[in-house]
Amino acid sequence: MNVVDVSGVRFGGDQLALIAGPCVIEGEGATLEVARRLADICGELAVPLVFKASYDKANRTSGDAYRGPGLEAGLAILARVRDEIGCPVLSDVHDVSQVEPAAAVLDVLQIPAFLCRQTDLIVAAASSGKAVNIKKGQFLAPWDIENAVAKAASAGGRRILLTERGTCFGYNNLVNDMRALPILRALGYPVVFDGTHSAQLPGGCGTASGGQRGMVPCLVRAAVAAGVDALFLETHPNPGEALCDAASMLPLDELPELLAVAKTIHALVKANC
Repeated sequence: MNVVDVSGVRFGGDQLALIAGPCVIEGEGATLEVARRLADICGELAVPLVFKASYDKANRTSGDAYRGPGLEAGLAILARVRDEIGCPVLSDVHDVSQVEPAAAVLDVLQIPAFLCRQTDLIVAAASSGKAVNIKKGQFLAPWDIENAVAKAASAGGRRILLTERGTCFGYNNLVNDMRALPILRALGYPVVFDGTHSAQLPGGCGTASGGQRGMVPCLVRAAVAAGVDALFLETHPNPGEALCDAASMLPLDELPELLAVAKTIHALVKANC
């Protein structure tokens, strides 16, 4: 297992790491507020944190949906989070042209699930020298992600994370096959479980995705028990008012309890494996 170090946050070591933040940047003040709260929570629980928020949600269900502040303004906000809060930052890249400016700010470049077969994007991200988080597409078998890993490795990428986020199960629904987690881990890279996107109902509200937020804790507990190196959780102080993924994001106030339980399960798994 390759241990991936992201500015001091180690994925694949003894500790359960966390990638967390709101789905999309909703403004500078709100983003910094969530980042500070996350840093406090993770500091109290001794959980390494990478902050996540998207500067542009290019894959919204509706063309009228809020996408974020855009590349330049969004990266400036994420730079403030990194510099003032003191934690590494992650965001999605959707196009090769975004990789260079994003890599100048971000600690992790994320390949969105819908783009995990885009060769040029993966190669450009891996060539940047930054850590790359490849989200497994909802349409892929877990073993198929090996092709994306090979593309990143061919470009010199060695700091690779693999994220499981559910698999299409009929229309407007996802299901989690926990067998996918050890299959992904067998590729030799740290595995991240995305507990909030796994609870999505894609396009389930017609012009937006629905979700089953109440299932997030159950899915997280099961995934950590199955053996993962990190969690990916989108969280918001008031998900009902969020501008993206309102139905599946975890309320920020509920994160400490869930994270404490997950950390306990992770320690038990480590001690017995």
